[in-house]
Parts: sequence; C-alpha cells; structure tokens
Amino acid sequence: MKNLKLNTAFYSIFALLILFTSCKEKPQDTSKTLAMSTAGVDKELPKKQLSEEFKKYWYNGTAEITSYNLEQARYGELREGNAVMIYVTEPFLPDAQVKADNSNKNNIPVLKLNFTKNYLTGIYPYSIMTSSFYPVHDNQHALKLSFSSQEWCGHVYAQLNNKDDFKIMSHSYFESEGDQDYHMEKTNLENEIWNKIRINPSDLPIGEMSMVPSLEFIRLTHKELKAYKAISSLTEEGGISTYEIKYPELQRSLKINFENKFPYMIESWTDTYKDGYGEKSKVLTSKATRINRITTPYWQQNSNKDLSLRDSLGL
Repeated sequence: MKNLKLNTAFYSIFALLILFTSCKEKPQDTSKTLAMSTAGVDKELPKKQLSEEFKKYWYNGTAEITSYNLEQARYGELREGNAVMIYVTEPFLPDAQVKADNSNKNNIPVLKLNFTKNYLTGIYPYSIMTSSFYPVHDNQHALKLSFSSQEWCGHVYAQLNNKDDFKIMSHSYFESEGDQDYHMEKTNLENEIWNKIRINPSDLPIGEMSMVPSLEFIRLTHKELKAYKAISSLTEEGGISTYEIKYPELQRSLKINFENKFPYMIESWTDTYKDGYGEKSKVLTSKATRINRITTPYWQQNSNKDLSLRDSLGL
C-alpha cells in the first residue's frame, strides 16, 4: 500500500452489501439528547470541506488500528474473542470500484474501514471481515461494502455496489441462499455509520427512518435482507457520545460509544437482540471494549520482527 493522497473529483455512487454465514439452518436514559430529526438519503449532496485537522490526522501515511475485547452472542451463548478496526484513507477508482494504484483526477478519496471479528463457537472458529469505503466528503452513501465470513461449515462472500440503486451480489454455501444477484432501493446503511462517525458525527442520520441493518446481523439471525424502520438518536455524557439505533420490528438496539472530540475515536459498543434457536433462543447483548490503539503503516510491517506490534494491541 502506498502513502495515500487526497484527490478531488466528481464521482459516481457505489457500495457493497453483505450476507453472513452460519452452520445453523435458517430458522432509562439520563444523558442529554443532542439531535432528533429525519434525514434524506437518496441524493448526492454538495461536498463538505475537509478541515486542516482532518487532513493532518488522516493523511499522514499511516493507518489507525484499534483492538477490542469482544463478547459475541452466537447460538444462545456469549463467546469471547477480539475485534479490530483498521481505518485508513485511500484513493478509490469509481469505474473499477477498487483502490487506485496511481494518481488520477477521477479518483475518489475515501475513508476505508476494515472491521474484523474472531471468536470460537465450541470446537470451531468464526472469522469475519467487513470492508466499507466511504467518501471523506460525506455527501453520499458508502461507495462500496464487501464482506466475507469463514467457519468450518463453509464461507460466504457478498458485495454491494451503489449505482442507480444498490446492486447486490452474494455467494453462499447454503442451497437456499446460493449465488444471488439482485437490486435494492437506496436507503441508510448501518455498515456506513462507523465511517460517518469518524468523519463528522454531527451529520449522522437522526430520528425515524429506513435502514438496512448490519449484514452481520442479517446473516447471524437469518432475517430478510431489506430496509427496516429504525429510530436513531445521538446523546452525550461525560465526554462520550452515544449513537443508538433501535429497530422495533427486530427488537434490536445497537449503541456505539465514541469520544465527542475529533478524531471521534470509537471506545465501545453494545448490540442487544434475540439470538439462538429453539430452546437456546434468548435476548443477549454482544459487547466490545477498547484494548489499545496505534497509528502505523502496517502494510510495511510484515516481517517477523514486527510481531511485537501485536503485543501492543493485546492480540
């Protein structure tokens, strides 16, 4: 990976959406409310200007890597594991829908998040990764989302491209899910929220709206992949802001806790919903809390002598 430089240009809209895999068959707030309004979602807005503070932090030739202790609900039990968030800016090619290797006037500057989770379910492991490519100018939906999940029963890959609508491609080892290509009307994506927080949390969608839940949640609970009614709010207490999304139909609540000052680092999150099957089905809360955070050009640190850097992340 090369040192990443900001390029400005007009660009077309892209994104990636994703389906997860599983061995199972389908089967009182005292903080101050900061905002509560409904946001439009289906048109490109004017580009927002980048502050010098933003450029200095996100365009210094490094990535931000944060490790978390994870308690993940799966099959009606909480599983211990770890999560890692890797944020980095890079130029994005709108036509090829990949990272640009060279400078080009058509490149789109994005803040990319690679979000990994690893945990055990009994004898076998889960390894999950979601990538989201979100424009740093914060004026449209994520340009691309990609997802993969691996465990001993099989693996799945999916991608969503943001064109005239959301174009979705999915591959799964399940017969009922198989190879799929279809389209979805544009709306808010839960997966892009993690990028929007780091760019400008004051522009998060607030109030009652439609939102596609995280593709991890859709896969693990085998819900229909579609937009659901969501109610979101942004609150602040003790220097920490909390963005909460409630899905009444899904009986689910996601809370993301982050510092209320730039660069709005994510400290923890909770995700409460009904997990499991049959008698094992119960309401559980997945949790993640920060271990450590470093900024480093990790793509250059692939030697055995660099293994000690994992110790600094508690991994």
